[in-house]
Amino acid sequence: MILHSTAAPLIQLAEGEGGNHESLSPFVTGGSALLILLLLLWITTRFNRDR
Repeated sequence: MILHSTAAPLIQLAEGEGGNHESLSPFVTGGSALLILLLLLWITTRFNRDR
């Protein structure tokens, strides 16, 4: 399979790098993403006044 042969080196690269940084808190990252999405939702609803 082409997909499997392409994905295998990428998975090994991702596992080797770790990916977790001690300064990144999942709660802060998730909370800020939620806040940004809620802000974008509020901005979108403010511009949609025709309903």
